[in-house]
Amino acid sequence: MRLLFDARYIRTDFHDGISRYSAELAAAVAAAAPSRGVEVAFLIHDEAQRAFLPERARVLRIHAPTSVREPFTALLLNGHRADAVFSPMQTIGALGRRYGLILTLHDTIYYRHRTPPRNLPWYVRVGWRLFHLSYIPQRLTLNAADLVATVSETSAAEFARVRLTKRPVVVIPNAPQLLADLLPEGGRVEPGAQNLVYMGSFMGYKNVEALIRAMAELPGRVLHLLSRISPVRRAELERLIDVGGGAVRFHNGVTDAEYAALLADRAVLVSASLDEGYGLPVAEALALGVPAVVTDMPIFREVAGDGALYAAGTDAGAFAAAVRALDDPALRDAVIAAGAAHIARFSWRRSADVLLDAVERLPRRR
Repeated sequence: MRLLFDARYIRTDFHDGISRYSAELAAAVAAAAPSRGVEVAFLIHDEAQRAFLPERARVLRIHAPTSVREPFTALLLNGHRADAVFSPMQTIGALGRRYGLILTLHDTIYYRHRTPPRNLPWYVRVGWRLFHLSYIPQRLTLNAADLVATVSETSAAEFARVRLTKRPVVVIPNAPQLLADLLPEGGRVEPGAQNLVYMGSFMGYKNVEALIRAMAELPGRVLHLLSRISPVRRAELERLIDVGGGAVRFHNGVTDAEYAALLADRAVLVSASLDEGYGLPVAEALALGVPAVVTDMPIFREVAGDGALYAAGTDAGAFAAAVRALDDPALRDAVIAAGAAHIARFSWRRSADVLLDAVERLPRRR
């Protein structure tokens, strides 16, 4: 069987969520495919993407997913005699295809927050907003596949609730990168709740304001805001800082190694987000042996299980109290142990096996 894996969403500057999902799943699929009798080739649009794929991976270079040719991609891929095509997104054109097709929709968050990624061309951003005004375009897109993939049971349940597709939905879970591999040789996690670490954007629904307000009740501790931030947004948040409370440090971007080091230093992963597609930083913290304090909502419950303490996203005082509760070594150790056991169920090898099982079930069209 010949599988084409769409790796065109891998970024060559830094990973976002889709890019990391693509690269990690691609590596796991390449490792697992030979024993399953599957020949894999990867679609790229930039030669630099080769460096993020397994060594000696077979590649096929085509147009970028933002190209005006994207709706007609199937007509190009038919000539490469694939049995199946998997895309970690849903934009790849299906018109006239002669192969089994799996499209992926990670979540429905852009129907609630329609701001598109800023790195996209202007005409794509306009189309993005129009596309998400109604579920109808998404239904037409997903129903053009044989199978729809998503990354969590929470998303699968949401698809069913809004009747997003008539196709079967398979959960190919996200999985954390192993930050422990990025610590210095001999480095280890120092337990504690001195440092609060937030990894994520500063969009309104991320509710970083609640974390900053919580610091008023956490003197002597430090909230580390790791991601890049605009000067205007930073100024908005700085006005909320209580000088008598804990410190707030804006890092304005960190490397993965710096991220790992901060989490390993007496840290708690925090997120007061009011809406979330997945919550990969939570999974990464648990895999490293770091507890979390997060908003009480279904997706975080699915990702963290008992490896987190939960609070209402609008209750800054409850967040502060949860952080203080982790000063108790017995409670902290119990949460860390529960988190490690829970997150061990998620691995890229397992996700690759789920994908390859799904590929084997696809109808043969060629």
